[in-house]
Amino acid sequence: MRTPILLATLITVILTSCGESKPTVVESSETAEVAKYATPIHSFAHPNKAVVTHLNLDVNVDFDNQIISGSATYDIDVASGETRIAFDTRNLEITSVSVDGEETKNWWLGEEKPFMGVPLEVEISDASKVVSIVYTTAKGAEALQWLSPQQTAGKEHPFLFTQSQAILARSWLPCQDSPGIRYTYEATVKVPKDLMAVMSATNPTEIDSTGVYHFEMKQPIPSYLMALSVGDLRFAPIGDETGVYAEPSVLESAAYEFADMQKMLEAAEALYGDYAWERYDVIVLPPSFPFGGMENPRLTFATPTILAGDRSLTALVAHELAHSWSGNLVTNSTWNDFWLNEGFTVYFERRIMEDVYGKDYANMLAILGWQDLQHTLEDFKDTPDDTKLKLDLDNRDPDDGMSDIAYEKGYFLLRTLEENVGREKFDVFLKDHFTNNAFQTMTTETFLDNLKAQLFDGSDEKYAELKVKDWVYRPGLPSNVVAVESPLFAQVEAQLELFLTTGQTEMMDTANWTTHQWLHFLRTMPEAVSMEHLTALDKSFGFTKTGNSEIAAEWFVLAIENDYRTADAAIEGFLIRVGRRKFLTPIYGALVTADPTMERARSIYEKARPNYHSVSTNTLDEMLDI
Repeated sequence: MRTPILLATLITVILTSCGESKPTVVESSETAEVAKYATPIHSFAHPNKAVVTHLNLDVNVDFDNQIISGSATYDIDVASGETRIAFDTRNLEITSVSVDGEETKNWWLGEEKPFMGVPLEVEISDASKVVSIVYTTAKGAEALQWLSPQQTAGKEHPFLFTQSQAILARSWLPCQDSPGIRYTYEATVKVPKDLMAVMSATNPTEIDSTGVYHFEMKQPIPSYLMALSVGDLRFAPIGDETGVYAEPSVLESAAYEFADMQKMLEAAEALYGDYAWERYDVIVLPPSFPFGGMENPRLTFATPTILAGDRSLTALVAHELAHSWSGNLVTNSTWNDFWLNEGFTVYFERRIMEDVYGKDYANMLAILGWQDLQHTLEDFKDTPDDTKLKLDLDNRDPDDGMSDIAYEKGYFLLRTLEENVGREKFDVFLKDHFTNNAFQTMTTETFLDNLKAQLFDGSDEKYAELKVKDWVYRPGLPSNVVAVESPLFAQVEAQLELFLTTGQTEMMDTANWTTHQWLHFLRTMPEAVSMEHLTALDKSFGFTKTGNSEIAAEWFVLAIENDYRTADAAIEGFLIRVGRRKFLTPIYGALVTADPTMERARSIYEKARPNYHSVSTNTLDEMLDI
């Protein structure tokens, strides 16, 4: 972008290659201008020199060769005197580059850097307006999951989905792949004529027989929210502004599961302001999707593992919906500030769930989150700096920072603030946060300045009393963390004690238990459980054969730890069928602990690995020393 000169201020910004260093600002007068963009940590781009503002994407999806090819044409904004613009690429074949409609030979691919890929630099002038890049993705591109018909629900058509977060967008289109850089986009996508394409943009609701789809995203988004899915899809409306996409055989169950989605949207708007993205739809992907959900604007990507048949796992939908404010509307400037996206979203999610289902329900979610946080703190005991909210991910893959620390420690900070200053005042602060910073990025430091000024009225004493800096910049949990209690979980603990004492499931009162109560029951079982107890539980409650993925994953870990071999076939089938990393990591981890030779774990993984996305295989390859 062009940097305006205010008064007599002259600013010289010196950046080293790859965008890794902080800018140095040299002042020649009393006033120093603050750079508009935070220096990217995981991008080769220099947005304060030359930045993209709009993308026109024109691509063809080739299932036979498993590649995407076409052109990415960017409107750009260039600072005075600048002569180059940098893009991020990862295993892309760059065919040609044009500047303002004229093909140029003056472009260069730099040195590859681990997990970041290769910089593409293009010679421009400060009068340049448009850069167009013709490219082809590599087979095995990290963001792309190509599925054969056999890997889908319908078994007749292939399927494709992207997963761009954190820095994988660069593996399917050249871009300035930093969360601090936002742009609008249009796209033309050509696919096989019997398939539908959908994106994080305006979407069709029926298959177009031409196989050509046009998309528009009017609101500016960062590259990690670029998303594309192609498959045999159908659409069902839920409410006036909400609906669901899925394969035909999944559509009815998905529409049933998400029946409260419109209520969730209305509850969210009542809390923190109008929804800014026009529609909120969800697409249910095949089971290889590595996450529970991905908050792509207008179209959340969701795992089918949340289709439990009883609407008990829809907190995930509330979470991804909440991202429409925290993350998509106000975005972390760098991945060091990831907690600003996820901690806020977990807090917002539980407020939505409280509004729709009641406080007891939301508190059960909070306690399960607390349990997850305790496990993560234990796992990170040898790397305590990774338990800080503000991370230092320089020269590290940002995926390393995507742990329960950002989600649950972030949530408990906000919950602690709310309970100390009062919900009414805290809600006003959060609503103002989303309204005043809409379609902008946020650093931790700017947020803390705003917090002190607006929530604490500038009071250093109150700010210090609530240990805000300890929460953000120190490992572990401060002493002032709030305790969350649940009478429903107290009932679970009483029934567990009854079972452990008598060994009789018939005496237990579980008739109205939710998924969350069953999870608490399994999580609070003693480490060593007798074969008789496991057999009795399985016979009465059918854990090994359950269709509830959350309960199954907890049960499978317990079965592995206690050598309950009755579950072996179900465990292997689950690992081959499901690609959600949240489930895979603890189950494979239990297999490794039970058999350090890893013979069984590797045997299953060899069969299952082709069904997993690279996000999951990157984690499991390291765990299993593949």
